[in-house]
Amino acid sequence: MSKEKSRKINIEIDEKTSEGIYSNLAIINHSASEFVMDFISIMPGSSKNKVKSRIIITPQHAKKLRKALNDNIDRFEQNFGSIKDYENPKFQLNFGPTAKA
Repeated sequence: MSKEKSRKINIEIDEKTSEGIYSNLAIINHSASEFVMDFISIMPGSSKNKVKSRIIITPQHAKKLRKALNDNIDRFEQNFGSIKDYENPKFQLNFGPTAKA
């Protein structure tokens, strides 16, 4: 086995990061060189909803992420049943001025 294949990656997580950040909305944009994913938590009655986390990755990593998500969703649904997809959210996204003349 080559040295490249036998190396292990040691990953650590601090206590604060391990708590995670709740998000119920993701907005994804891209350029030729990167994907930008903003994770937002929208709460009823809140006048302002802030981006809680922004992750920037390469197109290659975005494709690997898509595959990993698909694999995990498939395994989840095999264990717990189909995930319902709600096409029309009951809240309106406001990304700009809403003034009317």
